[in-house]
Amino acid sequence: MLINVKGLNHGALNQKLRESTEECILEGCCGQRFIAAGMSGRSIIINGVPGNALGAYLNGAAITVNANAQDAVGDTMNDGSIIIHGNIGDAAGYAMRGGKIFVKGNAGYRAGIHMKAYKDKVPVMVIGGVTGSFLGEYQAGGVIVVLGLNANGKRIVGNFPCTGMHGGKLFLRGECNDVKFPSQVTARPANAGDMAELTQYVNEYCAIFGCDAAEILSAPFTVVTPDSHNPYKQMYVTN
Repeated sequence: MLINVKGLNHGALNQKLRESTEECILEGCCGQRFIAAGMSGRSIIINGVPGNALGAYLNGAAITVNANAQDAVGDTMNDGSIIIHGNIGDAAGYAMRGGKIFVKGNAGYRAGIHMKAYKDKVPVMVIGGVTGSFLGEYQAGGVIVVLGLNANGKRIVGNFPCTGMHGGKLFLRGECNDVKFPSQVTARPANAGDMAELTQYVNEYCAIFGCDAAEILSAPFTVVTPDSHNPYKQMYVTN
């Protein structure tokens, strides 16, 4: 089903998506917010640039964007997939608690902030390029992978990564000697077990975007995990 979204607000557009029983292709998208919010059981292809909160509260739908996307992609996403064939803005995966986000290019500030996991719900976000500052801020669960492809000399992450991190895991391609991490996390070279886990995410990324998984995985990776489930305990408890 082809939908020309020009002139439609998010309410009218989402109503059309909810009424459809087939794959929807959105043409002329330019900044429409809240597309597919809370939806499940839908396959949506977006030609153009969606606005903020694409796939907010997504509950199982599959979204593909053949361009860039703005801020808060996958905000509080619960299940499903979001694929971006370009770059994304700030706060991607905010409070994400399930599903997967794959980004071919770069991400802005605060990707993965407040990401969390519960039982079999383990959210995953794979970013092909580099990220801005505060990556994984207050991360409580889930997995973030940053591949740093086509970085052109930029650091793989910006300033203050993993601030307040108390759960989950980050995989960063490279040795990351130029990245300053906070004291409550451990950054170490990936071991064989880490690489086995990472391989599945990289394989998925490469299957989507047509990359060489073996070449990407031939580089060293850095794994970042929290040292404590309560990084602020020392601020409030005395011995």
